Amino acid sequence: MVVGGRHWDGRRMSMFHTSLRTLAPRSKPEIADGAEPHAESSTLGGVRVAVPPFVSPHCAYLSSKTPSAAAPPADGAGSNRGSSGAARSDWSIGELLRWTQARFAELGIAEARLDAEHLLAHALGCSRMTLYTEHDRTVDEEPRARFREFVRRRLAREPVAHIEGKRGFHALGLELQVDRRVLVPRPETEHLVDWLLEDLAGNTNARVVDVGTGSGAIALAVKHARADVEVVAVDVSPDALAVAQANATRLESDIIVSRSDLLADVAAGPEGWSAVAANLPYIPSAVIATLEPEVRLFEPHQALDGGPDGLDLIRRLLDQVAQPGVLALGGAVYLEVGFDQATTVAAMFGARGFEAVIRNDYAGIGRIVRGRIAAVVPARSQPE
Repeated sequence: MVVGGRHWDGRRMSMFHTSLRTLAPRSKPEIADGAEPHAESSTLGGVRVAVPPFVSPHCAYLSSKTPSAAAPPADGAGSNRGSSGAARSDWSIGELLRWTQARFAELGIAEARLDAEHLLAHALGCSRMTLYTEHDRTVDEEPRARFREFVRRRLAREPVAHIEGKRGFHALGLELQVDRRVLVPRPETEHLVDWLLEDLAGNTNARVVDVGTGSGAIALAVKHARADVEVVAVDVSPDALAVAQANATRLESDIIVSRSDLLADVAAGPEGWSAVAANLPYIPSAVIATLEPEVRLFEPHQALDGGPDGLDLIRRLLDQVAQPGVLALGGAVYLEVGFDQATTVAAMFGARGFEAVIRNDYAGIGRIVRGRIAAVVPARSQPE
């Protein structure tokens, strides 16, 4: 699925893969009404959450005055209100970050500080660096209100990428628009792009197809790095195609976006594809309900559900690429797979006459499998 870009700051895929490893079902988290004595509470997305007490949405919104204290003032009950009992209006950047980080941590949100920084920088329209250089500045009412809404959404476990409406991808610095119609691009997918680009070096007449393109991340990254390569992005989902086309238009990329059920509806051309890249659904159906809320509640299940063992679409694609004429001479297939699927997928390649190689991610997990037609094709066993 889907170093540069904000997503390398820690990101949610760590939670996603942790949930896949443990397969432990998760109940909806709840913040008790008494967790923050003077914070309001609200129900959002079916989850009861505490909302920030800074009730009063560009760094231009920073006030020139400094707050009255280095941390939110508190009476014996832990109040975040002024001496008159009214909600405070003089919150500094540092105070907002500390309050929000604590709330996120209470709910068990990974990277609580990082998420708070991204949301506050987004509300202010400034960089995260500015949050530190201006940490003692008071934030005006309008951006505080906007930040408060962002925090409420995150407490309901909406991904930061959805709240911001964007996600950086690949070392080339692509910024992709994302929403509920597509998966949020992940760092694992960057390994696939890197490997594909390494293999394309010196190939001046290459044709690449990104199967199950989603936001267009793979196709756009390849085209951005290699303007001379013809890149086609296909998906079966009209919603995903709309997002991919919008990203291509905004980035002024001339990739070809087309609807296709895997490779069934797109022509390989007279010489075949130089590379077939795919980040297909690979989560076993029974595991979907155990995923983290950020994935389970906010990302399209069509892009997650890979059937009983997670490999249904991968099998179909391998059957297609094994047909004569689909791959160019020396062409290869690059697949992103689940944390425990690489060996199985490599065997599936082998059963269809391919030589398979596995590449690990930075955590040492086999994540990308490349298949090429073997120089000497062995007698084929029955494909899995």
